[in-house]
Amino acid sequence: MSFMTEKLELKDIQAGRADPEYVDLLRRVLAIQSDCEIGGPHLYVEKMLPEAPLKLDRLVVARTSTEEIDHFRKFAVLAGDLGVDTTYILQRNNPQRYLEAFRGTINSWEDFAVFGFLIDRVGKYQLEEFMGCSYAPLAAVVEHPSRVMLEEEGHIDYGTTRTAELAAVGGEQKERIQRSVDHWYRTGLDMFGSSSSRRAERYRHFGLKRRTNEEARQQYIAEVEPIIEKMGLRVPDRQEGRKYT
Repeated sequence: MSFMTEKLELKDIQAGRADPEYVDLLRRVLAIQSDCEIGGPHLYVEKMLPEAPLKLDRLVVARTSTEEIDHFRKFAVLAGDLGVDTTYILQRNNPQRYLEAFRGTINSWEDFAVFGFLIDRVGKYQLEEFMGCSYAPLAAVVEHPSRVMLEEEGHIDYGTTRTAELAAVGGEQKERIQRSVDHWYRTGLDMFGSSSSRRAERYRHFGLKRRTNEEARQQYIAEVEPIIEKMGLRVPDRQEGRKYT
């Protein structure tokens, strides 16, 4: 496969110097990324903010949601520059989100912790795809020094720490955190998409992504499963309940 190496700016697209398929894919990926960034707070703020077990945890929920909303703003601005109407993303109900991971609600502290541990980690992988990508304004959001990436790493670190702490309690608490890991790990694996996705290959062709869906998924597996085992938890069956392979 040949890959696009040229770097494009907004002015190049506005001047019609970009392949129409490239522009369509860019608009799509920016709309999806915007939806994912705002989708997280819609999952957990209403329930978790008032019910966080400690004042520090409540502060983390508030700070995390604020940061994710700012990430949404950054990607929505890029999408808006390309003519994407992002107001509908703000108005969506959870069941209308692009990705299934964001279509429900988070009602337990175990799920909030594991969401940070596993799903925010998938988000980091997705953002890494844009590093060095062919659309310069998008690459600039995630490349060093990137506040977006640093904040995402903070969300992951907090979720990982809290998951490990809850698992270490043992007993029923460990069983509850195991159930959350079972659910969110399989959800996370599906977030990488189909291994045979033609659209994913077109993203790579146009330099908007670096890895195949399966390459990214396998790297995620190699990173996450040793962490789960170190917590004394059981690594879930990778295939049970999966929608994409």
